[in-house]
Amino acid sequence: MAKRLKANLPLVAIAGVSALSLGMTAALVNTVAPGDGPQILEESLLPGLGGFSAHNADDPVLALALQPAAQRQSALSSAAEGQEALSRSRARYLLALDLINQDRGGSAIPVLQELESEYGAMAPDVALALAQAQRAAGQAEAAQQTQARLLNDYGNSGGDSGAIASLLFDLGQQDPTYWDQLVQQFPHHPKAVEVAYQRLTADPNRADTLPLLMIMARAGLHHPGAGTTLLRLQNEFGRQLTPEDWQTVGFGFWRIDSYGDAGAAYAQALPSPRNLYRAARGLQVSGGQRDRAIALYNQLDQQFPNAPETATGLLRLTLSLPDEQSMGVLDQVVDRFPDRAAEALAMRADILDQLNSAASAQATRELILNDYKDSDAAAAIRLKNALAAADQGDVATALRWGSEVLRHSPDSDLAADAGYWVGKWASQLGQADVAQSALESVIARHPESYYAWRAAVALGWNVGDFTTVRSQTPAVAPPSQRTPLPAGSDTLQELYLLGQDQRAWEQWQLEYSNYQDPTPEEQFTDGKLRLVANDNINGIYQVSSLSLEDDPADLETVQDLKQRPDFWHGVYPLPYEDLITTWSADRQLNPLLVAALMRQESRFEAKISSGVGAAGLMQVMPATAEWIKDRAGLDTYDLNDPEDNVKLGTWYLDYTHAKYDNHSLFAVASYNAGPGAVANWINRGGYVDDDDFAEKIPYPETKGYVRAVFGGYWNYLRLYDPEIAEQVETLKNRYRGFKE
Repeated sequence: MAKRLKANLPLVAIAGVSALSLGMTAALVNTVAPGDGPQILEESLLPGLGGFSAHNADDPVLALALQPAAQRQSALSSAAEGQEALSRSRARYLLALDLINQDRGGSAIPVLQELESEYGAMAPDVALALAQAQRAAGQAEAAQQTQARLLNDYGNSGGDSGAIASLLFDLGQQDPTYWDQLVQQFPHHPKAVEVAYQRLTADPNRADTLPLLMIMARAGLHHPGAGTTLLRLQNEFGRQLTPEDWQTVGFGFWRIDSYGDAGAAYAQALPSPRNLYRAARGLQVSGGQRDRAIALYNQLDQQFPNAPETATGLLRLTLSLPDEQSMGVLDQVVDRFPDRAAEALAMRADILDQLNSAASAQATRELILNDYKDSDAAAAIRLKNALAAADQGDVATALRWGSEVLRHSPDSDLAADAGYWVGKWASQLGQADVAQSALESVIARHPESYYAWRAAVALGWNVGDFTTVRSQTPAVAPPSQRTPLPAGSDTLQELYLLGQDQRAWEQWQLEYSNYQDPTPEEQFTDGKLRLVANDNINGIYQVSSLSLEDDPADLETVQDLKQRPDFWHGVYPLPYEDLITTWSADRQLNPLLVAALMRQESRFEAKISSGVGAAGLMQVMPATAEWIKDRAGLDTYDLNDPEDNVKLGTWYLDYTHAKYDNHSLFAVASYNAGPGAVANWINRGGYVDDDDFAEKIPYPETKGYVRAVFGGYWNYLRLYDPEIAEQVETLKNRYRGFKE
């Protein structure tokens, strides 16, 4: 019913640091996982926060910040009279905003008085709120004076205050000169992007069209008009663009997954390892420009022979060459890039298989096993051998090969797969201790994986199996307050912690100048702020793709970030929680299974559509929606409306469960592939149990989909159900203690 997104929702190329740029082709669904330990920002100081330190991140006012206004008013009023200065300032600011939103500006004015001087990091925002309160109270002259003071005191200081940008945008509605100032002073602010878009829409051929288009290209990739903007720059202004401009255009096309256009643009940018790689790769995957792509890969090799991108480029180059030439290129990778040698040899073995040189292919794989014992390529060979032996009924040999994966590659993603199967095979052979150790190691070392769920099931945890997961009613407890971000100004930190999400995201756009080549801290911060701004598809990608980092200089930082509890909530966020909870209860579905399916279908983007027409949060096909309409008692519906989409999607998930006697493996597979295909697979037989069926699903997309959804379910369970989260943490701590 709901096909996985193709053109509009690639699972490996969602945002700026796309997996395609790293030469990856596998889905990211299970490459990252929920939290592993202590918060890393414990007692560190954030300078300039009005003299306050980050240990005040435990301030109870921050828990109030995420509550509805009506629920928190009394507590905020009490906190506004408290002893701790930062807590008091935060409470007064939030209380004033609530009063303004309730059209009680007059009551907000005394709350805001003197707060500018007391709450230094938020002074411009406090002044902006005061002007809003005064205007709401009918004090137009006082509001104008406050606005003028805001512009005079804070607008000319050379700082990047989003409050000033917001004020200039509002004032520009009546006086366009303020918009001129906004565009000139704050070109990266979303309000400047909106000005550029409005002006270009009103007059596409203005004298300043090129500068306005470049504002859109640099800072407006979130805007619906981004694609049109980039095409105009490419087609109408190409001769006027500098190499730096072409890099910006190339990055924009790459970010919106238009790889052929990205490749053409990067080819005109300044040569660098990344630019040349993306130029070649973009043209290669778009099709029809094979020779140009090959030439760019060769240029990359000639100009930057030792760059990591060159190794990746050479590996990708082989995809466009005849087999014999490809093997020569792979030999170069083996000789020149020792860290990629095992990968190159594995590709060489596959080519030899295609050439019917089975003995040479086997010899190459033996070389990998002997000389590159700890590589992912060796782990893949061992796991493949193990599964093949098990399929032949030789469980003892399967156990031996699987145990070799755990011995040589315990931290590889494939160790999660191997650990679960070792546990299962050891149980079949009566080796209970070996089985338990293997299963527990999967959860302790790879808690994010689909196989961690399968291990928890095998260990008897109350997490639901394929046949019982529908009836589970897990507790859902999202975090009550936020953790300070690892990057960004003091003002940004406060806006984020106080739940001022749109303002926080806008402020970040002013500060995020390194967006094409961010540090891990910046990328994580960008992802978290995209999530709170409901840019979920890019937010999830920015956080989860940190697990693909392979720069040795950044690996330690990434590992530190992955210790943060909020890292994993960024990979598995829970937007639309109320809708999910309501309609899951109505359909008697497990809400975390629905959340996982929704994440896989749309990454929580309400208005996204696939290349085959599936739409919305649960990617409902229009024809299916029409079929459901009368059966679900709907008069009308809008697939882009979140509630209508979830009504329809959960109805269909209930239907697929009913088709298979509440067997969730078959129901979820049917949601992707259709009930007819799944019925054929069941009737065909040839599988011994549910795990075997999941492994033998003949559609690669559906096989990956099933793992993604149930792996996602497990991650939501261990992140948001306190009981399961405690079980996982206890096991991890015990495992760490044993290792130490």
